[in-house]
This record gives sequence, structure tokens and C-alpha cells, in this order.
Amino acid sequence: MNEPVIEAQGLTKSFKTGSGTRFNAVDGIETTIRRGEIIGLLGPNGAGKSTLIDMVLGLTSPDGGSIRVLGGAPRAAIARGGIGAVLQTGGLLPQLTVRDTLRMIAATHRNAMPISEVLEQADLTELADRKVVKCSGGEQQRVRFALAIMASPELLILDEPTTGMDANARHRFWESMRAQAHEGRTIVFATHYIEEAQNFAERIVMVGKGRIVADGPTEEVRAQASSQTVSAVLPPSLDPRSLPGVISAKTSGDRTSMTTTDSDALARLLLTQTEASDVLIANASLEDAFIALTSDNDDAGQAA
Repeated sequence: MNEPVIEAQGLTKSFKTGSGTRFNAVDGIETTIRRGEIIGLLGPNGAGKSTLIDMVLGLTSPDGGSIRVLGGAPRAAIARGGIGAVLQTGGLLPQLTVRDTLRMIAATHRNAMPISEVLEQADLTELADRKVVKCSGGEQQRVRFALAIMASPELLILDEPTTGMDANARHRFWESMRAQAHEGRTIVFATHYIEEAQNFAERIVMVGKGRIVADGPTEEVRAQASSQTVSAVLPPSLDPRSLPGVISAKTSGDRTSMTTTDSDALARLLLTQTEASDVLIANASLEDAFIALTSDNDDAGQAA
């Protein structure tokens, strides 16, 4: 468990904009990910997540700093089947069946898993004889996952792995991921579904403007959002943003959720000085922490 799987030291990567100026997509990232960890990689669009993943996979080289994966260069780890990756697009031949796609890739590995086992782990057994072009976007993501685990990799990199999946498919996918984690694999996944990270990740690495803004156990990162949420059914005449201590508010149906730094005072006011009903207090969520820690990074614009 203590053995490093990914070691990044002072990583930097810059690109040119259309106007010819340069910007840092990754700006001095340092982190160590150890064997058996389940990491949720979070950040707003343009924070540098995809660029960081590309460097882990050896698809691009850093301009500065160093990165080691499974004890050596990323491409060496890829070459020996130590890394499996599920990326958002590409890599599939539409006229092949799912089974033939797996067979073709299995032939490139020295010690590929049995096709039937891969199909089962990726929840593809019933789709084995369907052409890839006839698969939905979510089903094609499951095919990519099957290809990623073909060589029984030590490290799984997942970039938005549940894109295109409906709620049931996402649930089945994460059940499969739990089985992968149980086998001792290290899993790093980037997702826009913050609830997925909150429910599955043991550790969160949150990036903004190419830098790490939070790194630690999920509950600790979640706690970095000092605000709490008070929700209630408010009378139509009451503007929640006019209440003292309310940072933000959103209404869904009859219920309004208000983010505040003093939940007790807000709840007391609602109960004693207004006609609000059904008042509830909740601890900050990982989404609250995400907004609080990255809200000043939304203009990161150019980084992937």
C-alpha cells in the first residue's frame, strides 16, 4: 500500500493560445499516489486535469519537472501492460462486434484475460455479438473499459468514464470499479459527476489553474468548505438572499437550499421570525467544497 504508483514532482506544461501567448495548463503539480488508492481527480473545465492524465499516460511530455509511473517512465509502464485507460473518445472500430474488438486487442497482449471474463467484468456479455456502431455511447464506454482491463493492469486511469451512461449503467459501472479496487488495483478517475467522487473516491485531488488546490481524504476535503446548507420551504414573499449570513441560494420545487457560514443562526431566524417550514440543516457536500476551492479558477480557460 505504501509503494508509489505515480510520482509527480514540479510538473509543468504550457501551450500557445490562438493569439500566440503561452499559458500553463499544468503549473508545478506535485503529488504521490500509492498502490491501492482510489483517487477522484476533480477540477473545473480548463483546470488541467486532461493534460495531467496525458502526462501520466505518456501521451505528452512535461516541459518541466518529472513524472514516474510504476517506478519508471509512463511509456514503459504502458508497454508492459501496467496501465489501463478509459478515455472519453476514440479507439473503437465501428464495424467490429464487441467480442471481435476484444479479441483483436487481446492478441496484442502477452497475458490477456479470457474474453469471457472481460465481458463479464465490463457487463458486456449480452452485447458481445453486437457491432460497436450499434452500441450506445454508454455501452461504448463499457467497451473501452473492457479494453482497459484486458491485461490486468496495476493502474487504471479513467477520464470521465461514465459519460453517456444512464443512472442504472453508472451504478453498474461503479459496482464493477469496486470489484477492481478489491483486487488491489490503483484507480484514478476524473469526473464531472461530483456525487460519484464523493461516493467512490477514498482521496480527492482537486486542481484549478493547473495547480493542486486540495489533496487529501474525501471527508477532509469535503470539510474544507466551511459553509453549511440550510434548506426550508419559504413563503413566496421572502427573498432568501436577503437573509443575514446567506452566501448563495437555489430553489427546487417548493424547497430552497441556502449556503451559510452560520447554520444555527439562520435556522433560528427562519423558525422564529419567518413563516418558513420544514427547516433542515446539512453539512457541506463535496460539491460545496469544489465550488469554494475552485470558484476563483473558473477563468482558467485554456487548459484542458
